[in-house]
Amino acid sequence: MNIEKFQAAAFNDFHIQAHERNFEHVAANVPDIQNLIQKLQDFQVAIPSWALGTGGTRFGRFSGGGEPRNLEEKISDIGILHALNRSSGAISLHIPWDIPENAASIKALAAQYDIRFDAVNSNTFQDQADQAHSYKFGSLHHVDKAVRKQAIEHNIEVIRYGVELGSNALSLWLADGSCFPGQLNFRGAFKRTLDSLQEIYAALPDAWKLYIEYKAFEPNFYSTTIGDWGQSLLFANKLGPKAYTLVDLGHHLPNANIEQIVSLLLMEGKLAGFHFNDSKYGDDDLTVGSINPYQLFLIFNELVEGMNARGMNHATDLGWMIDASHNVKDPLEDLLQSVEAIMIAYAQALLVDTKALQTAQQNNDVVAAQEILQAAYRMDVRPLVAQARLQAGGVLQPVAFYREFKIREQLIKERGLKTVATGL
Repeated sequence: MNIEKFQAAAFNDFHIQAHERNFEHVAANVPDIQNLIQKLQDFQVAIPSWALGTGGTRFGRFSGGGEPRNLEEKISDIGILHALNRSSGAISLHIPWDIPENAASIKALAAQYDIRFDAVNSNTFQDQADQAHSYKFGSLHHVDKAVRKQAIEHNIEVIRYGVELGSNALSLWLADGSCFPGQLNFRGAFKRTLDSLQEIYAALPDAWKLYIEYKAFEPNFYSTTIGDWGQSLLFANKLGPKAYTLVDLGHHLPNANIEQIVSLLLMEGKLAGFHFNDSKYGDDDLTVGSINPYQLFLIFNELVEGMNARGMNHATDLGWMIDASHNVKDPLEDLLQSVEAIMIAYAQALLVDTKALQTAQQNNDVVAAQEILQAAYRMDVRPLVAQARLQAGGVLQPVAFYREFKIREQLIKERGLKTVATGL
């Protein structure tokens, strides 16, 4: 389905007076407001193809109806999101969940919705029906060379799909690890993984990047072969200049200082980008900003300061993607909320008085430093984000529009109540 322009225009007209009052009040205190608005318009967050259906846990999954049944319908759903918020202009595919049977037609369809293809993701954490060898005891670190070869060839196949679609990065996450002490030789696993990654790295096109994700636990709970950012960075440094560390906000032990990790990776020129989500305990894959919005702001503060220090383009020099999956929300509403939370945190970080903060830091003025950060965090920047969205052709209140025009109900009418999307 498509969002009709006259519907968006009528919706915006109804809400415009209240918005303009709120925007003028906030904008009066923002220097160089047009530059900030332009940065918000340029910033795009990729939507993962697997997040468009209801997610689940190892215990069950509760479909909400009207889920996309194929890649074409997933692109259509992202088209809905992008039409509403104008910040969801990319899709990240997971192979083999979403293999493009005809790359040219898929690219043409995405172009109709003004959507590009972000990083492509491989899958060696599940066994597929037609594969010869099992990943039960790992993939790239497996003791059996035949299993490693199968996993390497799969990643190279994913690169080929990405080339056809116009992507420029391979995102790699391994479930490889161990469940019990003594099950695995850690050094051997690391060396075998490095050997496998070197073969994948050699297959990367010149302009491509390799994103190496890490995760402290799950599905293996005693050890994970790429268990933290240090191990990922070791691999990235050993592989070469096209390899980077990917940060998933849910892939850390409780109370980890993610903003410090981000700052150091950025300083080293080895930060690939992000999988955004939120968590209470572990890899909960909850809506971005739903648990700890202040942490999200602090991360973006380090990103903005660090990227500015290196002369980087905020919108294009790092990878920005959501990675969330759960049972209890409409997936499209969840994604609208997640993108909004990201844009809010980014806008707040843009408002931090960096020079004043650096002065406070040099003077060891802890109180002033806190006041400067929290002044930006406590500012209601929603009117700024809405103004950027409005000027880009979106709607002032995406979730409200989605509900008012009963988009989920329309999708159920088109696709049925019992459809289940591919993926998690």
